[in-house]
This record gives sequence, C-alpha cells and structure tokens, in this order.
Amino acid sequence: MNENIRIEEVDSVEKPPRARVENAVETPGETLARKKDYLEGFLAQKPVAPSPGEPDGDLYEAVIAALKEIYDPEIPVNIYDLGLIYNVEINDGHALVSMTLTTPHCPVAESMPGEVELRVGAVPGIGDAEVNLVWEPAWSPANMTDEARLELGML
Repeated sequence: MNENIRIEEVDSVEKPPRARVENAVETPGETLARKKDYLEGFLAQKPVAPSPGEPDGDLYEAVIAALKEIYDPEIPVNIYDLGLIYNVEINDGHALVSMTLTTPHCPVAESMPGEVELRVGAVPGIGDAEVNLVWEPAWSPANMTDEARLELGML
C-alpha cells in the first residue's frame, strides 16, 4: 500500500452559484453590436471559387458528367458510379484519368480506355485526354456509390 496517499473527509460541499441572465454584464445593445460585427465580417468574406480543373470546378464537373454517360456493357450502371474511376486530373486542358476495370479479363479491357479517352476529350475545354489503366488497388463492390448499389439491388 502507498503510504503517501492522504484521504480528507468533508461533511458537506457548497453548491456553486447558478448562472443567471440578470448577472450578464453585456447589454442587449452591446450583444447586437457584437453580433452585427461578426455578421459583417462573415459576409465580407468572398468564397474562393475553385479553378475550372479542380474538383467542383466547371471543367472538372463536365468531365465527370461525361464519365457518367459511359456504361459497363455487362452491368447497367455507369463507370463512375461503379467506382472504376480512381482519379481525374486536369491541367491546362489536358485530362488524365486513372481507372480500372472490374477484372483484368473484362471483355471491354481493350475498348473501354479508348472510349473514355474519346468521351473525355470531347468535353469543351479539354484539349486531349489520357487514360491510365491500373490494376492496383483492385476493384471491389465497395467502390460503388450508393446510387449504383441501389440500382443493382444491393442496398
């Protein structure tokens, strides 16, 4: 046993005073002025618009919309919602799309990357498109969006 431990017994403890509105130091006018200053500062900030090639930018969203028009021939869901698109980068009108397929032996392994290049390259503002077909990480059903799962009856 530790002999350095001291135990102090007390008979009672006073309750701390409760906070009351009448104890507030700030007047309603001061409160309103403080809120107004905060609101003016908040409204004065201008939102930072994303560049067109960044996520949420117009060009980026147009590329994603084009990808959502490409469907896997065996599964009635677009390749974006299937989770086959891993990354989209846009730099100065050049689009680089990293994607995979459901399996390396997929029947569209030869034609799908070409179709993606054509569709993305046709987006106004994209000069050329390149598709990087990758196998790592391997595709799995966990990559699908909730919309795709719902479409396939997996939810």
